[in-house]
Amino acid sequence: MRLLNLLLFEYALSAIKRRGSKNIFILIIFFILIFLLSSIFFISNSIKKELSFTVDSLPDITIQKLQAGRQQDISLDVVDKLSQIAGVSEVAPRVWGYYYFKNAGANFAVVGVSRFDANYKKSIQKVVDKYDETLFDKNDTMIVGVGVKKILQKSYYDKYFNFIKPNGDFKKVYISGTFKGSTILESNDIILLSNENAREIFGMNEDKATDITLRIPNPKEISEIALKIRLMYPDFRVITKDDLRISYNNIFDYKSGIFLALFIVALFTFFIIIYDKTSGLSSDEKREIGVQKAVGWKIGDIILQKFYEAFILSFIAFFSAVTFSIFYVYFLNAPILKDIFTGYSVLKPPFDLPFSFDFGTITLIFFATVPLYIAATIIPSWFAATLEADEVIR
Repeated sequence: MRLLNLLLFEYALSAIKRRGSKNIFILIIFFILIFLLSSIFFISNSIKKELSFTVDSLPDITIQKLQAGRQQDISLDVVDKLSQIAGVSEVAPRVWGYYYFKNAGANFAVVGVSRFDANYKKSIQKVVDKYDETLFDKNDTMIVGVGVKKILQKSYYDKYFNFIKPNGDFKKVYISGTFKGSTILESNDIILLSNENAREIFGMNEDKATDITLRIPNPKEISEIALKIRLMYPDFRVITKDDLRISYNNIFDYKSGIFLALFIVALFTFFIIIYDKTSGLSSDEKREIGVQKAVGWKIGDIILQKFYEAFILSFIAFFSAVTFSIFYVYFLNAPILKDIFTGYSVLKPPFDLPFSFDFGTITLIFFATVPLYIAATIIPSWFAATLEADEVIR
């Protein structure tokens, strides 16, 4: 028996058309299931990829000052002591914070940079090197990420921006350039300016910093050095890169649970269809098989024709769902579904999901759905095809 029989394939197409309303319902359920599954994996893979790049570029250890459970500015007096710890290659104070732009309802990450001291990220250091004269030789200038630039332009801030300082005064800072960081999240909401301007915007003293970062060349020494710092300064919060990675994964897993609930609902609906298919054929389908046997069809021909029917329906649903999912996630930027991961309350500029296509995941979805539906169609048809023609028709 040939696997491809054009006459049987054509007959299968006409059979699908004859039971149009039932098959359309199956297509819709199948489409929704595959669309949800593939969209979930596309979104999760994209955010995981972005977070992985972000965490990898972070300092090995970050030190913060806590008071009454809240982060406070940290004194620069501890920098020398930290740099004397064996295994520490670089100590870099950071001046940064979030600035809420009410017009756009977004938080910008305002980051102070230094001309002579090493900056905590290589990508930011590249921007500093590129705009060295602009940032430090000119007064009140800043370099903004491409996402910040778009939002400011919507509010008619094309050449400068007025920051509101803690005392209520305005500080005009001119936009001297834009940059695109190593990750989408980085270049989306960051504003770079000199440490002096950042301190003025946040009302911070010159002998203070937001936090202090450490570079440790030997990854095996990170936990030991972190323990030393905790013993030296019990009131400090010492955060390692692994701590941040675990924290991100915990939040991500919680968000994934919401998607899992959606998936279970869709999968439950799909299995109802599978149960309906395996519980028996409709009277019309049984009569059709009886007539086929009466006119001389073999069991193999009946099974092959049913295989064509199931494969056509499932493949159309699978291919169209995955295609629309790619368009939905990477061209429409996954409205509604993306918010389950990023959260409605996170006041950040909107960002585009980076493209991440995992062929293995799509293959897994295919084999978890399409063969199951085909088997659920073929098995009851095979039982009916093994009976005598008159028995099936009756």
